[in-house]
Amino acid sequence: GMAVDSMVSGGCIISGSVVRHSVLFSNVEVHSFSLIEDSVVLPDVSVGRHCRLKKVVLDKGCIVPEGTVIGEDPELDAQRFEVSPNGVVLVTPEMLGQNYRYVR
Repeated sequence: GMAVDSMVSGGCIISGSVVRHSVLFSNVEVHSFSLIEDSVVLPDVSVGRHCRLKKVVLDKGCIVPEGTVIGEDPELDAQRFEVSPNGVVLVTPEMLGQNYRYVR
C-alpha cells in the first residue's frame, strides 16, 4: 500500500491500500483495496477491504466492516453518523454497533 501527503504513526499497516492527505495514529490497519482520503484515524482502528472513506474522523477502536463507504453521500451518512456543517463525518465504535472499551 501507499500513503501520500499523510502522517502515519508507528505500528500502522497499510496493506494494498491507498491513504491520501490523512493522519493515522498508532496501530491502525488498512486492508487491501481500501482508500482513505482527507481523514483522521485515531488509534486501534481496523479498516476492512474495499472501503472508501473521505473526510472522516474515525474514533479510537473502530472496526470498519468490509465494503463500507463513508463520505460520499451526506444524506446516507447523516442517518448513521454525525456529520459536521462542513461535511466531515464522525464515526465512533458505537455508531458501527461495536462496544469498544477504553483500557487505562
